[in-house]
Amino acid sequence: MNLRIFSYLFLVILFCNNIYGQELNFESTKKSAEKGEAIAQYSLAVMHYSGFGTLINKKQSFYWCKKSAEQGYSEAQCLLALMYYLGEVTLIDKRQSFYWYKKSAEQGNSIAQFQLAMMYYDGEGIRTNKKQAFYWFNKSAEQDDVKAQYNFGLMYFFGEGTPIDKKQASFWIKKSYENGYDNAKRFWKEYELWKY
Repeated sequence: MNLRIFSYLFLVILFCNNIYGQELNFESTKKSAEKGEAIAQYSLAVMHYSGFGTLINKKQSFYWCKKSAEQGYSEAQCLLALMYYLGEVTLIDKRQSFYWYKKSAEQGNSIAQFQLAMMYYDGEGIRTNKKQAFYWFNKSAEQDDVKAQYNFGLMYFFGEGTPIDKKQASFWIKKSYENGYDNAKRFWKEYELWKY
């Protein structure tokens, strides 16, 4: 299993446990999912993917994740985008990944906002658009995503998608390293951002 997906799913299981206020039960989750409950569909997708409470069944994981995503559940949209991006359970499809990250990002999901910014920045699934990358890094950075804060600061520093603004670069990169991101700390020191 891809480490990024495994880490994400571990957090999802903790999140789902908190939603229900009790440990997830496969059979009751499945019944709720079959009734069309988006959160249950998402939880069932995670259970099938990770083997939590059932055998691993990645096809069922994809099926239930997509059902939940199509109902507008942001977490499922973000996970579905990741599955398309990495080719886990399905073929790699950067356009579908972009589509689902955008849906999730528009609902305020900071992980999706960061990933969408990266796709705009790198031109994956969409044409490169530094202004859109800047916009989405900002959205995610405001929600304390340390990598988004760092990348947002870099865009200010190098003038990508926005005019160069060393003061703003300094602010966001400092915020990122204060939140524990080592790359930000190294950049802060190397470029002596305390001067701004």
